[in-house]
Amino acid sequence: MMQREKLLELEQKMNQQVLGQEELVRMLIIALLCDGHVLLEGLPGLAKTRAVRELARHVEGDYRRIQFTPDLLTSDITGSEIYQQKATREEDQFKFRPGPVFGNLILADEINRASARVQSALL
Repeated sequence: MMQREKLLELEQKMNQQVLGQEELVRMLIIALLCDGHVLLEGLPGLAKTRAVRELARHVEGDYRRIQFTPDLLTSDITGSEIYQQKATREEDQFKFRPGPVFGNLILADEINRASARVQSALL
């Protein structure tokens, strides 16, 4: 199957899942192809979250959602080192637990509610 047909099939499948948002679906696919970012703005209930989740599902990508709040920390986004205690002290180690920013498709919801320091973690 040619690449164009695959993209048209993806668009058709997405439009079946996200009703009435054809332009949004098209722009999400274009951004995916361009390795770009998308700013989704709109009223609640217009399937913004569903569109990103469905795109991730159809391309078999890792979907992550970050709900920004005033008390969110940078480590909540980027991840952190977790101390793992073993049977002996010599076996103790730190293990990195990656945050949601390591997903393939990330939905950052209500970015304006977070502090500037936390917003900069997305850069």
